[in-house]
Amino acid sequence: MKTSSYLKLLMIVMTVIALAACNDATDNHNDMKHEEEMKNNEQHDEHVSDEKNGEDTSGKGMKVNAPTDFNDNAEKNLLVLNTKNVTRLNTSDPVEMAVMTSQTIWPSTHKENRPGAVILAPIKDWAISLASANLIHHPNDGPLLFIEKDNIPEITRNEIDRLNPKGNMTGAEIMVMGDVDDTVLNSLKGYEVKHIEGDEPAVFAKEIDKTYAEMNEEYPESVIVGSLEDDDRLFTTPAVNWIAHMPEPLLYVSEDGVPEATKQALEKRKGKANIYLLGPESIISKNTEEVLSEYGKVTRISGETPIENSIAFAQFKDKSTKFGWGLTDPGHGVSFISSSAPDLALAGAPFAHLGKHAPMVWLENGQLNQTHYEFFSDIKPTFKDNPTNGPYNHAFLLGNKEAISYKVQGIIDDKLEIVKEGGGEHGGH
Repeated sequence: MKTSSYLKLLMIVMTVIALAACNDATDNHNDMKHEEEMKNNEQHDEHVSDEKNGEDTSGKGMKVNAPTDFNDNAEKNLLVLNTKNVTRLNTSDPVEMAVMTSQTIWPSTHKENRPGAVILAPIKDWAISLASANLIHHPNDGPLLFIEKDNIPEITRNEIDRLNPKGNMTGAEIMVMGDVDDTVLNSLKGYEVKHIEGDEPAVFAKEIDKTYAEMNEEYPESVIVGSLEDDDRLFTTPAVNWIAHMPEPLLYVSEDGVPEATKQALEKRKGKANIYLLGPESIISKNTEEVLSEYGKVTRISGETPIENSIAFAQFKDKSTKFGWGLTDPGHGVSFISSSAPDLALAGAPFAHLGKHAPMVWLENGQLNQTHYEFFSDIKPTFKDNPTNGPYNHAFLLGNKEAISYKVQGIIDDKLEIVKEGGGEHGGH
């Protein structure tokens, strides 16, 4: 009897233990299943986020090739010169281009979208005008318009009056760059005018750097250094959009080395300058680079041709200092200008300041080459299920059809278009 009771009790205990173990196993399985579901959900959320951002989650980038089958009737009976991904400013007159850019960026319909100060720069001195673009940025927040040494063109004067600048933090409504005759300054009576004089590019760039630092109450550590030589202009000009976009100046070197004014400007950084050298060694020598290294860390950004150089700058990013555009993925604005019309790049610099914050890229005498198609491959946007979420690219085309053909515009428009991941048409959209 005792043995029988003992056996029954033992069986009950063993059953309870077995059931407990089974429940633990079930709980562990459920916990593991829950963790796996959570992980899958997180991955799904990340994937959905990627879709919303238009990223190609199956592999970065999509190879973009030049078209081969063209339509000769494409330009007949055109009613518009803008296309879905390209806004063309249809002039090749830099004075007019500056005004058209101003009217696009600053509608000036009310206080909030009026500029602070208008920058007037000499049309015949590219290096002075280029350095002046640093003042486009806040706190001035205004366009760069062109003047002659002894005259303000009527179209420029009309635009100043239309803008009705509200003044920067010092009260200046007009900032006149370089050496001008008194007739220019006298014609601006009624406005609060600040005049920054000078006709030597390196000295003038130093003064612009100083002016901005005084307004901002500090010298930025990062600077761009470019060549002031006329023959090297196409290598230096891409700096214009960055200095309009960020409070970091352009300083100059020459074929003879580093001017004293540039050294003095760099000394203000007390040995901590981040110096971004724009152009290959054929433009700015290794010896000049070594001299610059005495004032801080030097990083060269370059391409062997002006086109390659402009794209290299558009794609460069220093993650440690946050300097550079870093256009290596979709969802950006880009300004395209023919290398045969470099003054238009200066006029269009404000497109980097407001709106789509676009860097500039040269077209080789208005034409595309293989380097551009490789660039388009890097920034080609894709979608998985829904193209309405973007991201979208957009181009500003600066120049008339003589400078940049409608055919080139059509190619750019197509290569910037968002497409279905893995290829194919938009399908049900």
